[in-house]
Amino acid sequence: MEKAFAQIITAVGEDLTRPGLVDTPKRAAKAFEFLNKGYHQNIDEVVNNALFPSDASEMVIVKDIELYSMCEHHLLPFIGKVHVAYIPNGMVLGLSKVARIVDMFGRRMQIQENLTTQIAETIQQVTGAAGVGVIVEAKHMCMMMRGVEKQNSVMKTSSMLGCFRDNQATRAEFLTLVKD
Repeated sequence: MEKAFAQIITAVGEDLTRPGLVDTPKRAAKAFEFLNKGYHQNIDEVVNNALFPSDASEMVIVKDIELYSMCEHHLLPFIGKVHVAYIPNGMVLGLSKVARIVDMFGRRMQIQENLTTQIAETIQQVTGAAGVGVIVEAKHMCMMMRGVEKQNSVMKTSSMLGCFRDNQATRAEFLTLVKD
């Protein structure tokens, strides 16, 4: 990867012997590896048995989870927040694990629409919840730094599973509770 970054830097017309760039291919490779660390994680390691029996049957919401991801089309970041809700069905997930699931999928190259669905389906699969709702709000550098160059646009995507899809009242409660 380091060699590839050296080629890219040279291809844009820069001099790799310039003092500020001497170690840049190595640093860029290390950064890129970190930004895509989700490929080296799996759900069992992330959840780490943090599922707990519970009689709770009301909505659990984790709101404003920071998101950093990478657009698969331009390899530019998109940054935002994720809101996750689920209705427990005998089991609750450790609080930090919700954010870790967001990070695992966020740290992969993809589009926001797929990311939203992956988070929802995984939480559904792990918890056996009666329903899961996920909303992702993000600003995309591919739209801000190049192309149309719109600085204030925010993309919002949602995935509603189980009772969040089938029950309008459940969906409405979630949407009301995540409003700023």
